[in-house]
Amino acid sequence: MRFKPVILAAAGAIALSACTHTVKLEPSDKPIKIDLNVNITQEVRIKLDREVTDLIADNPDLF
Repeated sequence: MRFKPVILAAAGAIALSACTHTVKLEPSDKPIKIDLNVNITQEVRIKLDREVTDLIADNPDLF
């Protein structure tokens, strides 16, 4: 009867060791695709339009 707690503790340790978590990391077979839909042309056109408007306002005899 003295070995009963030892046997129960060993059985509990074996049972708990079987409950380990497994993490698997697998690379994707597809490449990473990032789509950035940025419309930069509008900003550039607005800045150019403002510069042209200011240039024409400063120099009305330019054209």
